[in-house]
Amino acid sequence: MRLTALFLIATLAVACAPASRATPAPTASAVTSAPAATTAASVAPTTPPSTATPAPSPSATAAVRYVAIGASDTVGIGATDPTSGSWPARVAALLPAGSAYVNLGVSGSITIQAKDQQLPGAIAQKPAVVSMWLAVNDMNATIQPDSYREALGAIVDGLVTKTDAKIFIGNVPDVRSVPAYANADKNQLLAQITAYNAAIGAVVAKYPGRVFLVDLFTGSAALVSTITVSGDGFHPSDDGYKLIADRFIAAMKATGVPLR
Repeated sequence: MRLTALFLIATLAVACAPASRATPAPTASAVTSAPAATTAASVAPTTPPSTATPAPSPSATAAVRYVAIGASDTVGIGATDPTSGSWPARVAALLPAGSAYVNLGVSGSITIQAKDQQLPGAIAQKPAVVSMWLAVNDMNATIQPDSYREALGAIVDGLVTKTDAKIFIGNVPDVRSVPAYANADKNQLLAQITAYNAAIGAVVAKYPGRVFLVDLFTGSAALVSTITVSGDGFHPSDDGYKLIADRFIAAMKATGVPLR
């Protein structure tokens, strides 16, 4: 089967995620004590931001303001409980007391949509930390790597110029063994992953000390095993989200973000 057809299958996997996993409009919550993962803050919307309830105004006294930008994996599709099981929620659970977390992720979003729909809300939150993982939906939609790099760069440019945040961007794991890509041309798929990761690397390199790569590709076999992919054959499972969170947490701690 040609890769384009396989991308259609993967895209349908996103669109057909069970309705029971739908999540409400973005909210923020202050972390007032050492929270367990089950009390981590906000859940991302599955409706476009134009119809979603606006996120609350940022607190001037929040210890750390953390904003997550992304798509269905940021929402937590595939987790038993997306509210606490998404990888951003797992990161937020380690924020110091008095911190705030806002998840702006939108299921199905591609990067150019996130630029228009999520970036303004992220800037408005005056974050100290921003995470982004946007790439796989673009790949599935066969968006050219140069166009993807331009859209991702526009988000990063906006965050760098209009906030003081440290920005953490995940790259693309080696998804060739993910069930949704079972019939893909593996060489062609790897070439696409490599091109996207080069685009991400170029965006990160533009802002040393402000923008940091979270490498999900190197040693990614554990991230795409049968245990760490959910039953839909595409999204991470609870175990997968934990591994993704661990990599973001390690990158944040290495750059001085005060996670517990």
